[in-house]
Amino acid sequence: MQKFAPSLLVMALGVALAGCQDNGPQDPKVSINKNPYPSTYQPLASQSTLITNATVLTGTGERLDNADVFFVDGKVQQVGKDLSVQADKTIDAEGKWVTPGIIDVHSHLGAYPTPSVASHQDGNEMTSPVTAEVWVEHSVWPQDPGFNRAREGGITSLQILPGSANLIGGRGVTLKNIPSHTMQGMKFPEAPYGLKMACGENPKRVYGRKGVLPSTRMGNMAGYRTAWIEATEYKREWDKYESDYAAGKNPAAPHRDIKLDTLAGVLEGDILIHNHCYKAEEMAMMIDLGKEFGYHSGTFHHGVEAYKIADLLAENGNCAALWPDWWGFKMEAYDMVQENVAIVDAVKNSCAVVHSDSDTTIQRLNQEAGKVMYRANDVGYDISEQHAIKWITSNAAKSLGIDDKTGSLEAGKQADVVIWNQNPFSVYAKAEQVFIDGAKVYDRNDDKYQAQSDFMLGQK
Repeated sequence: MQKFAPSLLVMALGVALAGCQDNGPQDPKVSINKNPYPSTYQPLASQSTLITNATVLTGTGERLDNADVFFVDGKVQQVGKDLSVQADKTIDAEGKWVTPGIIDVHSHLGAYPTPSVASHQDGNEMTSPVTAEVWVEHSVWPQDPGFNRAREGGITSLQILPGSANLIGGRGVTLKNIPSHTMQGMKFPEAPYGLKMACGENPKRVYGRKGVLPSTRMGNMAGYRTAWIEATEYKREWDKYESDYAAGKNPAAPHRDIKLDTLAGVLEGDILIHNHCYKAEEMAMMIDLGKEFGYHSGTFHHGVEAYKIADLLAENGNCAALWPDWWGFKMEAYDMVQENVAIVDAVKNSCAVVHSDSDTTIQRLNQEAGKVMYRANDVGYDISEQHAIKWITSNAAKSLGIDDKTGSLEAGKQADVVIWNQNPFSVYAKAEQVFIDGAKVYDRNDDKYQAQSDFMLGQK
């Protein structure tokens, strides 16, 4: 009679039991809800509207003089000259300019709101170098008066991001800039989540002071790689669970980890990377990091040295969200040129974006784009208004993964529209009327369309 060692017998029994579990009756399938806090946004009441006789910048690179824009049921229907349509409301915009709604891809409104007091500083979870488990939408205070000020500057959509203290700081959220008492009431339906990452000085300074990794740029890179290795293994476990369950087996579900849920979402292509990254060599490393782990490195924000690798960014399909003239406030922001946006933009298949990262600059993002256009043309570029508007409309929408819905004045797109009193790149330009999904949400000359935050009521 063959004898087994006790340990071998236990192992054999374990394998047999596991086999029985795999092939027995299936337990209810464990599924992860990828959208547990869905948008409750509802477009405001609107009427069919015809804007006539305007200079129209479509956001597609086209300029139409003495043209009309017609929108119905929240969607653009026609853009052209002498449209023959019937509308509930006709606006004569002679002498005025019309553009798509302005989109800011980098804002902290609501998470770092005004008034700026310690109890409202909710944008940076500075407790671990990797905090992919946090979602900035859970910090957004929709009563921030900054949303109203941004709307007065023509901002119709914006991405709220966590701060840049961490290697991986958490999820961002894209909002429609309407008055709302809840974050979910502003949440842009079907917009992809973003994941905030940060290169360079910030994470190594914050955690180096605490005596933990990272304290150097090589520590930064090691931290990213460790996180993505964990995410890769986590995704593999869930993929195996899914395939085994689909094959009729009864596998045990992997342990749930909400940090790794987010990172796995990036690996699956559902969540877009937004990376605070200034230096050319670090952006190049982030591109390589994405290739190592099979995800796209997304949009680089701030990118003071993006002009040095403009060809690499275009080749890899990265957007670069940039300032026109912020530089020199720390070493990694030192090597700046004011033609940065234009140099990035000049490469074929590029995606240059002008962003704010500021509760005040967001109020005049049109002027920020105007600075770039003026400076670039002053040194020999030939950039027109119809091209420059893309930096704050259609290119911004592409960065956020919403360019199929907004960012340009094309039939079928959301009627996010701004009427300006004059050329929007002028320092004297003012947004006179703003529409989101065809509903007027701001009118400079009608206080009925000048929403005030509940917080501001009764304040002096």
